[in-house]
Amino acid sequence: MRKEYDFSKGKRGPVIQPDPNKVRITIRLDADIVDYFKEQVHRAGGGNYQTSINRVLREYLDKKQAPLNEETLRRVIREELRATH
Repeated sequence: MRKEYDFSKGKRGPVIQPDPNKVRITIRLDADIVDYFKEQVHRAGGGNYQTSINRVLREYLDKKQAPLNEETLRRVIREELRATH
């Protein structure tokens, strides 16, 4: 290693700018949840467990926002009818 380096033209911050559509947050998750996603990434040969968590949340929201199909509607009606008796 050199004894002296020239950082006069250096810039602070990340080398690659973060995605502007992503929001940095602090969140507390159960350890077993994080372990599960880290293990899935490890088994897949690499990747990012946070990206995996984001993907699963996105899939959940996409399903939740999908229009009701007949099977789901019938199940909900049966459950509601049972609850009233």
